[in-house]
Amino acid sequence: MKIAIIGAGAMGGAVARGLAEAGHDLTGCNANICVSNPSEGKLRALAERGISVTHSNVDAVKGADTVIICVKPWFVEGVINELKPHLDYSRTEVSLVVAGISLDTLSGWLAKDDGSLPQFCITMPNTAMAVLKSMTFQVNGNGECESARAIFGRLGDIKVITERQLPAAMALASCGIAYAMRYVRAATEGGVELGLRAAEAQEIIVSTLIGASELLREPDAHPESEIDKVTTPGGITIRGLNAMEEAGFSAAVIKGLRASK
Repeated sequence: MKIAIIGAGAMGGAVARGLAEAGHDLTGCNANICVSNPSEGKLRALAERGISVTHSNVDAVKGADTVIICVKPWFVEGVINELKPHLDYSRTEVSLVVAGISLDTLSGWLAKDDGSLPQFCITMPNTAMAVLKSMTFQVNGNGECESARAIFGRLGDIKVITERQLPAAMALASCGIAYAMRYVRAATEGGVELGLRAAEAQEIIVSTLIGASELLREPDAHPESEIDKVTTPGGITIRGLNAMEEAGFSAAVIKGLRASK
């Protein structure tokens, strides 16, 4: 499989690095991943991994089985118009890593003069795909887009959802990466106040979050039941939880998610 990635920014670069890290089951070798980007700097680091790079979007998609468009929303229409004459819709699948553009709009942009469309989908990963831990959402526009699902499935978890669900899903996972990082930063600052070095506090917090996540992956796991296991009557954990709630912890999280939708 040859995969063309248009754009080497935060998302496009993470897709390319993640696929290189995941191995060659899909592509055969890193050279079958081709990334296009106007600036040289972002391409140089990818080339050092054996990934093919180019400044030409058209050259990148030649012979591609899957094209992944990772550019700013205001560039999407122009990129599609540039690439459309060079894509064989009978064999090439198009995945668009873009927010705020509807399937109907994308369908109109992708349609050729004869009305033909490729299999295409909106795919929304988060930056953890660079370490193969993304939570990715796929919204199919035309066809089942199995190639996109296989590609992004190598970069973490993937879930096929409806277009209506996408804003909420992005608030939880795409924006959620930043929210999780903010918790880690706040907890690290708290750890320093309690007498730990910042690096030590961060290491402890990250390990704790990994453990909490794994507990919640168990069948029928629920946050409240896990909280009950570590809160004893009159204990320090319940005092800490109540102090956080008094300061508006849960309400702040919900308010932030609503603002992200």
